Amino acid sequence: MQQLKVCELFAGVGGFRLGLENTGHYKVVWSNQWEPSTKTQHASLVYEARFGSENHSNTDIETVETKEIPDHDILVGGFPCQDYSVATSLKNSKGLIGKKGVLWWSIHRILSEKKNKPKYLFLENVDRLLKSPSTQRGRDFAVMLRSLSDLGYAVEWRVINAAEYGMPQRRRRVFFLAYLKGSGIHSKLKKTPPVNWILQEGTFCDSFPVVQTTQNLVSFELEKDLVTLSNTFNKEKGLSPFLNSGVCINGKVTTLKTFPSFDGKRTVLSDILEKKEIAPEYYIDDADLPKWEYLKGSKKEIRKTKAGFEYNYSEGSMVFPDALDQPSRTIITGEGGKSPSRFKHVVQTPQGLRRLLPVELERLNMFPDNHTKLDGISDTKRAFFMGNALVVGIVEKVGVSLFRKITEFEKQF
Repeated sequence: MQQLKVCELFAGVGGFRLGLENTGHYKVVWSNQWEPSTKTQHASLVYEARFGSENHSNTDIETVETKEIPDHDILVGGFPCQDYSVATSLKNSKGLIGKKGVLWWSIHRILSEKKNKPKYLFLENVDRLLKSPSTQRGRDFAVMLRSLSDLGYAVEWRVINAAEYGMPQRRRRVFFLAYLKGSGIHSKLKKTPPVNWILQEGTFCDSFPVVQTTQNLVSFELEKDLVTLSNTFNKEKGLSPFLNSGVCINGKVTTLKTFPSFDGKRTVLSDILEKKEIAPEYYIDDADLPKWEYLKGSKKEIRKTKAGFEYNYSEGSMVFPDALDQPSRTIITGEGGKSPSRFKHVVQTPQGLRRLLPVELERLNMFPDNHTKLDGISDTKRAFFMGNALVVGIVEKVGVSLFRKITEFEKQF
C-alpha cells in the first residue's frame, strides 16, 4: 500500500509531520505556516530548515486559494482556539460566514471547495474547545461537528493527556478524526454501535485504550441550521454536554466519559534531563530565589486593579522545584527567558536550581533533539515553539492506528 498524501495546516515547527512521517505510512505534499503577529516567520524558518521549502507555503491561509492546494488523502492541523460563532451574510449565498481571522473557517472553506475532498481529517486543539464559550458551553464544538456533518464527515474525538499513556509531559489536548462518506471507515463506523466504537473498535481506542467505569452516556441531535445552532446551543449556560470521548454521525452525537487504560513504561521528568554541562545562565541566581519562591508559593492578598478597585486574590502553591519522578507539567508559550515565573519549570540538580533547556523542552514534546535549533532563533523563541507544539508521540500512535483501520476497511486505495 502506498503512502497517504498529507496536507498540514497551521504547521508550526512540524509536530504533525514528524509524528505521521515517523510511521512510514504518510507523506506531506503541502504545508502552510503563517504567524500573523510577527514580521519574522520564525516557525516557518525552522520548518523549512528541517523539511525543505518545496510545497511549503508561508502566507496567510485565508488568502491561499483552494486550487493552489494539491489533492490529498488526509488534512491535519492544530488550529487556533477562537470564537467559532456563525453569522449570516446576504453576499454569501450559502448563508454561512465565520468571522474573518477565525481559522476554523479556512479549513471549512478548503473542504467545501475541494472537488476531491480528503477522505480523512486529523485535527488537534486545546481541550477547552469542548466547553467554550463560557456563555454557551460546547457551542463552538457543536458548530464544528455540525459543519463537518454537512460536508459528509463522521467524527470521533478524544481528550488525550500524553502523560497518562507513559509520555513525559502532562499535556491534555482534544484530538479528532473525521472520515468522509464513502470511505470504508465511515461505512464501518455507521454500522457500529457508537459506544462500541468509542470503547473497542475506533481508531483512538486502538492507539490509546480506555475503559468506561460508569454509565454516563449522553446522546443528542445537533440542530441542522448552523446559524440557529450557533445562536441557541446550550443557552441555559449549563455544563457542556460534550464529554472526553465521542462520535458524531449525520449530526447525531454520542458522548461518554472514558478513563485511560495503560500499564506500560512511564517516562518522567528526570529521564529527559541533559547530562552534559549546562550553561551558567540557566541556573537561578540566589538573588532571584525569593521572587521565584513567592511566585510559586500560595497567596492570599489584596490587590488593586488599574482603576484602583481592591479585590481579594488567592492561589495555591506550585511544586517547587518540579518533581523529577513525575511527568512534567504542561509547557506553555512563556516558558523561555530568565525572569522568575510561576509557570516555568525549575529542576534541582547537584549544581543548583535551574530552568529547562530548549532541547529538554523538545524532549518533553518528543521532538528530535535540537529540532528547533537554528541561527537567529533565540532560546526563548524555541521555548515558545514547544509551548505551542503537540506531543509527537500521540500523533505517531494515532497515525499507526489510522493506517491500520484504512488498510482493514478500505477496499481500494
